[in-house]
Amino acid sequence: MDTAPARNDGTSSAKPRVCIIGASGKLGRYMVRHALDRGYDVVAVCREASVGKLDVFGDQITIVPGQTDSRPVVKRGVDGCDSVLTVLVPRGVDRYSTRTAQAVLDSAKPGARLIFSCGWHITRDGLDTYSWKLRALVKIAGPVAKLVRFADLDDQVEACRRVFASDTRWTVVRGSDLEEGDSEGLPVWSRHVGDPILRSNTTRRIDFAQFMVEALTDDELVQEAPAIVGCRTPSALAHAAGPTARS
Repeated sequence: MDTAPARNDGTSSAKPRVCIIGASGKLGRYMVRHALDRGYDVVAVCREASVGKLDVFGDQITIVPGQTDSRPVVKRGVDGCDSVLTVLVPRGVDRYSTRTAQAVLDSAKPGARLIFSCGWHITRDGLDTYSWKLRALVKIAGPVAKLVRFADLDDQVEACRRVFASDTRWTVVRGSDLEEGDSEGLPVWSRHVGDPILRSNTTRRIDFAQFMVEALTDDELVQEAPAIVGCRTPSALAHAAGPTARS
């Protein structure tokens, strides 16, 4: 049945409800923790084989198992949710990201806050300036990954194109290179890759997740595609110090 899932403990909740699609991955699990810490009622959607990765949260969350690009699974997960956090994964060559994004756009309730994650290679307006290293990675590694049927970067591009074209309350968070480690705080952002503040190109994964969750209540980010970087990276600190330090 495509009804809103009940909490695992059988109780109802007046808390804001957020659905996290792709909750069992590293980024997803960080988002679950941040959302719980902020008092959200969390519905976690993940592949059935990965449900065990969420055992650490016990009965604090509701789990909807199934393929995260499945329309019925996504519909069940987002039913009754005020917001949706979606990890767009270019898995395989069968338009996984596109199907996931479209299912969210079609199934979320009107006015729901929709936050999507992707990489810096996504551009909204074509005004991003990429390093030769990133251009080479996309140009060479992208086709190779598609050839061996591992991933399709063009699928993520199409997924984000559909999000950008929608009239929903979306945000597409574009992450730099990710690293593990303790939180350094909320990342900083800019509209275009190539801006000096982003030069360090590194963000802690736990902080990427924090930015995603914080975006749920940040109206400044509605229909924006922020590119983020860690707030303690050299480029972010130089920007914060002012023009003299950056010259």
